Order: sequence, then structure tokens, then C-alpha cells
Amino acid sequence: MKRKILLGCFLSLAVILSAVIFFLANEAETCEGAYVSVTAIAAGNISSYAIKNDGSLWSWGGNWSGQLGDGTTIEQLSPVKIMDEVAIISVRTSTAMAVRFDGSLWAWGSNRFGQLGDGTTISQHAPIRIMENVKTVSASENHTMAIKVDGSLWGWGFNGNGQLGDGTTTDRHAPVRIMEGVVAISSGEHHTVAIRTDGSLWAWGNNWGGRLGDGTTIRRYEPVKIMENVISVSAGDWHTMAVTSDGNLWAWGYNRFGQIGNDTTENQLTPIKVMENVIAVSAGFSHTMAIKYDGSLWAWGFNRDGELGDGTFTPQRTPVKILEDVSAVSASGGSFLVSHTLAIRVDGSLWAWGDNRFGQLGNGTTTSLSDEESLNYLGFPAHPGINEPIKIMGNISASQQ
Repeated sequence: MKRKILLGCFLSLAVILSAVIFFLANEAETCEGAYVSVTAIAAGNISSYAIKNDGSLWSWGGNWSGQLGDGTTIEQLSPVKIMDEVAIISVRTSTAMAVRFDGSLWAWGSNRFGQLGDGTTISQHAPIRIMENVKTVSASENHTMAIKVDGSLWGWGFNGNGQLGDGTTTDRHAPVRIMEGVVAISSGEHHTVAIRTDGSLWAWGNNWGGRLGDGTTIRRYEPVKIMENVISVSAGDWHTMAVTSDGNLWAWGYNRFGQIGNDTTENQLTPIKVMENVIAVSAGFSHTMAIKYDGSLWAWGFNRDGELGDGTFTPQRTPVKILEDVSAVSASGGSFLVSHTLAIRVDGSLWAWGDNRFGQLGNGTTTSLSDEESLNYLGFPAHPGINEPIKIMGNISASQQ
């Protein structure tokens, strides 16, 4: 009984986003007035997003498909304001989803497979309203999953690998109901993972590399149960990470770049324990970031763009410590050739590192540490980025904005 009560407490607090981790950062006030801090972040493959504590949503970086939501397809090198009253933001590549304070879901960007959910395949360069009563959302490359306030899970977009979980491979241009009793969801490139109210973890879709964690590489068109006592989960493009109620971090799936974190490059078909005392995790395409109870940030995996933030361009097959006092982190997905990371510190400041060729770090430039492209990195041409955290947004007085 104690175990069930404890698990229930964890689940009531844990709603984790795929390709996005959302934790409230501290808000500060002084005699000079209210301070604006960053409370939520999402790293797309060539774009970035942040929600400030006033509910305003900001975006910057690449904008080929209108994924910034500013009504254009123009690259932005510094943050631009998109909309107000935003609670949650999710993006992986070129489709963005946001939940507002009133529970309404908004979408913009690429819509080739109907992943916006508006019943069409027409891309949108500014936010459009999709559905109501939404608790959280997870946007992937070509499909989207959302949980409504009643715990029902809905999916739409590309379904060629069964990633919607409706038992078919039929693309859906509008939301379809998938299952009940869901508290957290994360969408990988072509797979999906969900936590139910009892703490059980379920997975479906493409299983190449063992990313579902069911001990096989067989594609699943409907949800299959993977493990128990899970409080948060993050689906990378080809691997998956989960935190259990005891704070243990588990990993499985494709591991060529060491993104599993177990000091090998062998694929893992079932969950293996990687770390302890973990409170949050974000799985990117080929790198992984985790926050421990003490607020320390750890990283491992591919590092050709400096996406780990350890001051090198060397891949790491086991976790290395990056920063202290971190409350949220987001590792970009979509491509191992363009990777960056965003993090919020407990003072509400936003930090970024990794690839910056599209201005996705938000520092007003596309400058990296090196423009040399002749390097050969694990068989891939290297584009070294910024390999240490740089501060992008801080505690700026609202009266100064």
C-alpha cells in the first residue's frame, strides 16, 4: 500500500514532455519590480523556444517551415515573441505545439503528414487553434500526441510505423483517440511512449534498434507494456530514457553514439540502469541530458557540435557533469548532424550550447568556435559549434523590456 501511495504522489507531480522537459524555475521579485525568468524550454533541431514566467512564448533559429510561428519563414538570430498565456511548448523538428493557460492547443509549422491536426496538410506560419481541454502535448518529426484533462490520449499525423498506436498505418490529419488513463507522453521520431496512471510504461511504433524496449526489434501498431513504476519518460529519435519512482534512470534502443550512457555502443533491446538520483531526463537524436536531485546537469552521447557542453567535441559513452543548479533541460532531436541543448538554471536564466549555424542558440549570431568543415568525425564532416554553455536570457526586470 505504501508503495502505491508513494507512486501516486510521484505521478501527480510528473508530466514530462519528448523532445521537451518542463520544470518551473524560481521567480524572483525585488524592490525594483517583478523579474522575468524562463520557466520552460524546447530545443528543435534548428530552432529553439522558451516560455517566460509571464506566459509569453519566444522562439528563434531556423524557420524554413514557419516553425518559429512569427508568420514568416525568415531565420531569427535572437528571440522573438510569438504569443501570450502559454503553459507548455513542444517541438522536435519543424512542427511546434503549444498549450495555453485555458487548455487550448495551438500548432504551427510543417504539416506534410497532417501533424498539425487541423484536418489538412497545409503548413502554417503562425499558430492555429486545434483542440480544447489539453493537459500536455508532445510533437515529433511527423506525428503529434496529446493528453486531455480527462486522461485520454490522442494522436495524429504520420502513421507509417504505427506510431499513433491506433492499430493501423493510416495517416491521420485530425486527432484520434488512442487510450485512457495517461499522465505523460513522449514522441520519438517514429515511436511513442506513454505513462499510465498506475506508473506503467507503454510503447509502440518503429522498433529499429530496440527503441521500444520490449526485447525485440518488431514494430508495434498498438501499445505494449514495457515496465512499472515510471514517473517520467523521454523518447529520443532512436532511443528512449525513463526515470522510475526510486530515482533510477533507465535506457534502451540505438546506441552507436553512446547515447544510452552504459559505456558501450551496442544497441539495447530492454531497459538497463544508467544512473541514480535522477529527477529529469531529455533524449535528443544522439545525445542525452539528465538532471540529478542536487540540480547537477549530466550529459553523454555524440558531441560533434559541442552539444554536450563539456568544453570538448569528444563523444562520451558515460555521463559527464556539465552544470550546477539546473531546473530544466532540452536536448534537440531530428538530426545528429545538427544538435544543440538548452537549459534553465534555478535563477530562471536560460543557457545554450551546440550547433549555431541557424542561430538556434539565440545569441544574435550564427558564430561557432570554428567554421572548419574539413574535419572528419566518426565518418561525418564536422561543424564544431559552441561547446560550453552561454547565457541567453537572464533575470531581466520587466520594466526594462
